[in-house]
Amino acid sequence: MSDSRSSWQGVATHIPAGCNKLEAMLKRKNAVLVDGVVLNGPIIDSKAGEQLIEEAYKMIIEEAVRKATDVTEKVCEWQPPEQLKKLLDVELRDSGEHHQRLLQLCQSVIRYSVKTSHPRFFNQLYAGMDHYSLVARFITEALNPSVYTYEVSPVFLLLEEATLKKMIEFIGWKEGDGIFSPGGSISNMYATNLARYKYCPDIKEKGLSGAQRLVMFTSEESHYSMKKAASFLGIGTQNVYFVKADDSGKMIPEELEKQIQRAKQEGAAPFLVCATAGTTVLGAFDPLDKLADICEHHGLWFHVDASWGGAALLSKKHCKLLHGIHRADSVAWNPHKMLMAGIQCCALLVKDNTDLLKRCHSAQATYLFQQDKFYDVKYDTGDKSIQCSRRADAFKFWLMWKALGTRGLAERVDRALALSRYLVAEIKKREGFQLLMEPEYANVCFWYIPPSLRNMEQDQEFWQKLHQVAPVIKERMMKKGSMMLGYQPHRDKVNFFRQIVISPQVSREDMDFLLDEIDLLGKDL
Repeated sequence: MSDSRSSWQGVATHIPAGCNKLEAMLKRKNAVLVDGVVLNGPIIDSKAGEQLIEEAYKMIIEEAVRKATDVTEKVCEWQPPEQLKKLLDVELRDSGEHHQRLLQLCQSVIRYSVKTSHPRFFNQLYAGMDHYSLVARFITEALNPSVYTYEVSPVFLLLEEATLKKMIEFIGWKEGDGIFSPGGSISNMYATNLARYKYCPDIKEKGLSGAQRLVMFTSEESHYSMKKAASFLGIGTQNVYFVKADDSGKMIPEELEKQIQRAKQEGAAPFLVCATAGTTVLGAFDPLDKLADICEHHGLWFHVDASWGGAALLSKKHCKLLHGIHRADSVAWNPHKMLMAGIQCCALLVKDNTDLLKRCHSAQATYLFQQDKFYDVKYDTGDKSIQCSRRADAFKFWLMWKALGTRGLAERVDRALALSRYLVAEIKKREGFQLLMEPEYANVCFWYIPPSLRNMEQDQEFWQKLHQVAPVIKERMMKKGSMMLGYQPHRDKVNFFRQIVISPQVSREDMDFLLDEIDLLGKDL
């Protein structure tokens, strides 16, 4: 036998004292040791692992599903960072922890996490729990698929194809292409790269050195990911021309035309316009039809970031918000927001059906995308993606859509917007509450004016004092755990609350509670 491969009898004398586990393994019949590692049998204790899964699953159902969606429970149990580190026992050690300790740690993770499925979590553009999506996540986490070739992910590739096809139908295209991505920011980066490739395909191989200066256009209200896309892709953030928006947050078409003319006069090459369907703060929808006219006239790629507002396409009542979206060259749409598909679930949809996604991003890795496979290689979609490993995110949305149907998904949108309208009506009735503007979508932006400021003239001192109100109320609600609600300044407006209504678990009573709680937490300010 060689030095690196020997029977257990030949190496037993080299086992350190007290290594009972290794001794037991070496006593197996025909045990083999290579480089000090026993190769016979698995080293994973499957029975113990399965027991942990069973016990953890029961705890997840109780603590992260039932309690986390119970309106009588806290939205969060707030702890400062240093204290939370101690409570979680975050340090990693040489020796592993025992079974019960692991369950305790899991319980602590759930206990001190923010319960985003709580009916009074209003903090972000996502909220609530969809049970069908959760089941889908359990399945994909257990199967651990990577969606790039049909041979390793046959089921999830077909489900993604079916889901993209249906989303394309609701945009209003007869055909198209798409890919699920890790987020709306990445979808916007995809669109920017596609637009650039369409304008100057040589950049893919030759790089930026000999390319003309490119300029892209987006609203001053657009998501910050457009600026990041310009940075990542080497376009440069200075070459993102931000177009003025009106008081409601919509891009002004005439201002876009001016910016395009400016870029041309500077000798630059305009190539992309990004419109927003549902801005992050105000929930505004850009005038897509008018912007499409300008793009068509100048030959520019027209991208619509509908990450937030895309859900309205499913509602016969509210789809008019996105009138003209069928004229877009690409669309970002995040089902994990209003439709609650579970983070992350985001799609980039493209009108072009000539394999543009693949031509732009393909690297033709021969170890994955062999062309002489025994099945139709058109189902190997991984070369369209900027990723290699990719989660089966479409499954969450597909299973939800199967369970609820289009009508059920549309009902979620309609109810969320109806609750928003109810909240607006209540704000108008109550003393001390003031709307910034009438909302177009599910973003309700308002100030709370405490009694001490209500009789003040609304001069500079008033606004300076009001600016300090929302942060204090936010701190109090977080430490109390009663709810979570976002606030921010915006343009020339001092800090105000931004209430987002999404979850179908939310009721009229929760809207009333929100206003009552703000008044309770802030009336002494």
